[in-house]
Amino acid sequence: MREVPTIEKRVILPELLDHAAVEPARESLNDLVRLNRFFGGYRILKQIVAQFSRPSDGFTVLDVGAASGDMGASIRSDYPHASITSLDYRDDHLARAAAPKLVGDAFQLPFRDKSFDFVFCSLFLHHFTNGQIVELLSGFRAIAKRAVWAIDLDRGPFAYHFVPATRWLFGWHDITMHDGPASVAAGFKREELLELAKGAGLHHARVRTHRPWARLSLVAPV
Repeated sequence: MREVPTIEKRVILPELLDHAAVEPARESLNDLVRLNRFFGGYRILKQIVAQFSRPSDGFTVLDVGAASGDMGASIRSDYPHASITSLDYRDDHLARAAAPKLVGDAFQLPFRDKSFDFVFCSLFLHHFTNGQIVELLSGFRAIAKRAVWAIDLDRGPFAYHFVPATRWLFGWHDITMHDGPASVAAGFKREELLELAKGAGLHHARVRTHRPWARLSLVAPV
């Protein structure tokens, strides 16, 4: 196994999925869906949404960096009246996402202020520097009527080694084998993500650590 680059601070490393060809990217996105389904992503998202809505409610969500749209689909399965808009910078990543969906830049969101009830991202913020994250969250705050939500990785040795250690069982793609540890190295501790949220003007933000899933959730009413 590779050594953890650092646990004390974030290290942002290039991730192969960002520039992968269509077919290898699709296979790695399938791995991300499995990780969300079986290792906490859907469960955590359901807990977040339940804080704000009942199954009969209608509401709107912008899912930034949505990729295959599986997190939005998870919301739809429990909230059939919800409208989820998926946004990603690669159209091939969005191929399986349900409409409405659009290709766009998360730093230049093409929406008016207060366009969505909720703005959400999953496993997205860790790709960026702290300054860029504050910029992103500030933009999310501007177009959210009710709250900003995020799910990301809790930086630590368990999460770092999980994908390489379980390849024999789950058959992770080569891209996932590279990007899994790289993503964790760029992840957060709870206090770090909370500080970034407050720096973006999300003064009522709450950050929770989810074990054993090694994920963090950010819930920030606006």
